[in-house]
Amino acid sequence: MATRRKHYVMNRRVYSEDSFTAEHERISRRHKTILGHVKDCFSCDSKRAKNAALTLLPIIGWMRSYKIKEWLLGDLVSGISTGLVAIMQGLAFSLLAELPPIYGLYTAFFPMLTYFFFGTSRHISVGSFPVLSLMIGAVVLRLVPTEGPSADFEAFEGLNKTEQRVLVASSITFLMGIYQLAMGVLQVGFVVVYLSDTLVSGFTTAAAVHILVSQLKFVLGLNVGGLSGILSLIYTLEKIFDVITLTNICDLVMSIIIMVVVFIVKELNDRYRAKLPVPIPIEAIMTIIACGVSYAFDFQNRYQVTVVGKMISGFEPPTAPSIEVFEESALESFPIAIVGFAVGFSVAKVYSIKHDYNIDGNQELIAFGISNIFGASFSSFAASTALSRTAVQESSGGKTQIAGLVSAMMAMIVTLALGFLLEPLPTSVLGALVIINLKGMLMQCREIPYLWRRDKLECMVWVGTFLAATLLGLDLGLAVGLGIELLTVILRTQFPRCSVLANIPGTDLYRDRKDYPHISEPNGVKIFRIPSPIFFANIEFFKDKLVEAVGFKPLRVLRKRNKALRKLKNSLDPETATNSFGNQISTSYDTYISMEELDQPEDVKERQWQIDWSAELPEGISIPKVDIHSLILDFSAVSFLDISALKGLKVALKEFIQIDVDVYIVSCDVYILEKLYSCMFFDDKIQTSIFFPTLHDAVLHALEKHKDSWRKGQVLSHSKL
Repeated sequence: MATRRKHYVMNRRVYSEDSFTAEHERISRRHKTILGHVKDCFSCDSKRAKNAALTLLPIIGWMRSYKIKEWLLGDLVSGISTGLVAIMQGLAFSLLAELPPIYGLYTAFFPMLTYFFFGTSRHISVGSFPVLSLMIGAVVLRLVPTEGPSADFEAFEGLNKTEQRVLVASSITFLMGIYQLAMGVLQVGFVVVYLSDTLVSGFTTAAAVHILVSQLKFVLGLNVGGLSGILSLIYTLEKIFDVITLTNICDLVMSIIIMVVVFIVKELNDRYRAKLPVPIPIEAIMTIIACGVSYAFDFQNRYQVTVVGKMISGFEPPTAPSIEVFEESALESFPIAIVGFAVGFSVAKVYSIKHDYNIDGNQELIAFGISNIFGASFSSFAASTALSRTAVQESSGGKTQIAGLVSAMMAMIVTLALGFLLEPLPTSVLGALVIINLKGMLMQCREIPYLWRRDKLECMVWVGTFLAATLLGLDLGLAVGLGIELLTVILRTQFPRCSVLANIPGTDLYRDRKDYPHISEPNGVKIFRIPSPIFFANIEFFKDKLVEAVGFKPLRVLRKRNKALRKLKNSLDPETATNSFGNQISTSYDTYISMEELDQPEDVKERQWQIDWSAELPEGISIPKVDIHSLILDFSAVSFLDISALKGLKVALKEFIQIDVDVYIVSCDVYILEKLYSCMFFDDKIQTSIFFPTLHDAVLHALEKHKDSWRKGQVLSHSKL
């Protein structure tokens, strides 16, 4: 049985903005000046000091409400599970940064220590992230290439290539942290909104392709130097295929086995997620097995398999970053900082919504900035989060960052005491683990058909970002993708889908006349809607679409009427003339002279007689027909007007008014109205009475005003002075 719809009846007078303001008193509000905001910003009291402390150290807030009996066990189990994954990913992703694996363990430990105190997310696992590692690696290879001399820096004196690369990676990470900290202090966390989900998806998919290609040399056991820069992916593939016949079969077979087993177990983890208390740590299991097999059968000497090798026991002392590296990598470090924050914040937001707590974008910037600065001081590289690692931390029972702290302790234990056990681990195993973890990012390409069907501009952003990042490199690709995204915004605002509205019979609802079969336009009324802001870039488009909607150019109509007036003048007696209908008309020659200023319609003086241009005109005189008496502009979707648009709008309205078409503006935002007042928009022709609060009010007013006069009659009649 169909649901019975409710009805409502409203009986009120027709309001214009003027009459509404006269009957309903509006509260006068004073807006704060810039100086007032500055004073508020620097004022302080006990409450603000307390809030500032809670904001800067979110740990105070959630530790006060920590439920030890309910949460501690889950955090411990989650920390152990996440720690196993973090250790394996740290070892693997360090290869992407062109660093020895031990530095991946540093990245799994140091950044987490500071994020524990300063971060607002309770669930993300802070550590290495493949995209950031690859972006760091590209700069490392540029400054310290595999073949050829390193950059001529004083800081490189006395250092071998590995130490030089560590210095470059830690310096870039330090600068990245400075960028993030500065943006957080300046409260510009909103920058992440410029990286849409579509752009991030295309960018990370391209990064996955780069990562896949970079790991082929490890999986195949080939000695191929890394490349960076434009088309580096193509050149890397070329170098790999040049030496493909030298593939180490042991590395290849072992990598395939690792990838197949890990893939199957990960699929089982996903399928039986609800039944498993914790996901099976298959990466850690396969790493342990690979280490044992490699050690037992002496893969390094028997099959010339490249292994991790000597693992440093303990942590390196803190070191200062290189100012020379800062100067060389300043531009490249900024997109790394943005991507690191964008990924971390987006993952944190997902879990904050799921578990119903708030995160602060600016505080997250501060937390990541401090974490990267602190970590870089101890030779770790760029840290953010990884969705797979965070998913393990949340799904295995983690409630707070106690789990993250436990995972960091596990990395510390391996670094201090158990690192030697990883020395026989083949690097091909790490490469295989990196590749298998790319599944989620590579599968994002399935979004292309959906985007193409739903929004072709969004599809253009995805494909453009993907191609640019794949071919030009991740840093340039991100810039190009952002440019394409901004271009789509410009296209949407500069060329919006304007429409002519009509009335749904029996209602006060108005819809696009093209969308409904049974819809009617009010007689003599044209309703035009523009669904975007009006500014300097689209004011001409707005005027063109308005002319297209009404079906005539008002200035051209005025010129034709002026020519018709001159013809009528020549057919009339200058003193007392009789028109074709026998009515006496008194006129003056000066009136016709002023009407000849065709391009200045707003300067036309009032005539002593009126002309009904919709009536039958004498033979030999023809002008474009104007079949409307009122034009209504729906401004309900116009969020702002700039000065250029305001001037263009004023000219357009006067052109219509000059040819006796009443113009009304409806649903105009109150702040736009205030701007119109302040910019002297109103004069003797454009008055405040043209503004109406609703579309239906304006339609009823226009129909009532012209119910008697909108008909064919005499060409000339006396005006009412």
